[in-house]
Amino acid sequence: MTEKKLPQTIEGYDTLLNGLKERIRQAQVKAGLAVNQELISLYWEIGTDILTQESQQGWGAKVVENLAKDLKSAFPEMKGFSARNLRYMKVFAETYPDPAILQAAPAKITWYHNCTLLDKVKDAQERQWYMLQTVENGWSRDVLVHQIESMLYQRQGKAITNFKATLPEPQSELARQILKDPYNFDFLSLGVEALERDLERGLLEKLRDFLLELGAGFAFVGSQYHLEVGGEDFYLDLLFYHLTLRCFIVVDLKITDFTPEYAGKMGFYLAAVDEQLRHKNDEATIGLILCKTKNSLIAEYTLRNNQNPIGVSEYRLAQPLPDELSKSLPTIDKIEKELKDAPFFFDVSYYDVPAIENLPGETQAEGA
Repeated sequence: MTEKKLPQTIEGYDTLLNGLKERIRQAQVKAGLAVNQELISLYWEIGTDILTQESQQGWGAKVVENLAKDLKSAFPEMKGFSARNLRYMKVFAETYPDPAILQAAPAKITWYHNCTLLDKVKDAQERQWYMLQTVENGWSRDVLVHQIESMLYQRQGKAITNFKATLPEPQSELARQILKDPYNFDFLSLGVEALERDLERGLLEKLRDFLLELGAGFAFVGSQYHLEVGGEDFYLDLLFYHLTLRCFIVVDLKITDFTPEYAGKMGFYLAAVDEQLRHKNDEATIGLILCKTKNSLIAEYTLRNNQNPIGVSEYRLAQPLPDELSKSLPTIDKIEKELKDAPFFFDVSYYDVPAIENLPGETQAEGA
């Protein structure tokens, strides 16, 4: 008897299987979006109804407490009906009174994201920007909080560049928008005497945080990337490829103020990358000079007639304590001496203290 082929060996089976997997994944995403949209719609309607009744009946704050209690009793299996969350629904409906909002960005992000934005971003235009970025980049709530607290809205697209003169549209505008000023490297712990190699090493050790700060689309190619030109060796501090712009991005790190000479060196790097690495379908390579500080006018003059697409930005490290505060703090040696000389050492782990969990009252918005 001829042995039957296993399904995996049948011609076209893998193609069929992969196609079905992709359809199922797409269906899961659509189902998740539909559920989220229904939840946002429900919460908007509840908030709108409460606002209407408060206006017409003159209800006080106690009504929300009663509603929370009664709704929890009627739907014990459902979360999201705490008094705190009902208040979020009111604020949500008050912020977006037009029902058309249920077809827009707020309905495409989770309830947690919406509550975070209502708490942390008061400007409507800025809030809308963070919503669109969340939808486009798939930010988690934690990432969204980080981006808000790092003031990404105020920094995005603020680098000094000559892209308008050196890149075609829409590439020039897209490139301008991906660069920031300043870049926030507060995840690094570097002293004032740090060298450029220390900065580079720190960024590589925290590559995930570095890529998050750079933004979506940056793919890391290498550090101290070797190029040979005219029989001599040259090394790029950091080399990236941007998946949206479809081009290489050379990053040159400087721990000093920006000087015009840096642009000349970057121009050489860009020419070498274009010649040796750039594919025929790639766009022109872009340079980013990251400096400790810069004089904006000097940077603008330097780039004005430069034919290479270059951006100049500053970076910020973790802010040290003010001198007057740092001087008032005890040294490690002094703390150790005080502990050593103390008549006893209070060890809290000796006592059977339970972990602090599930304290009374809500700690975050519910319903996502």
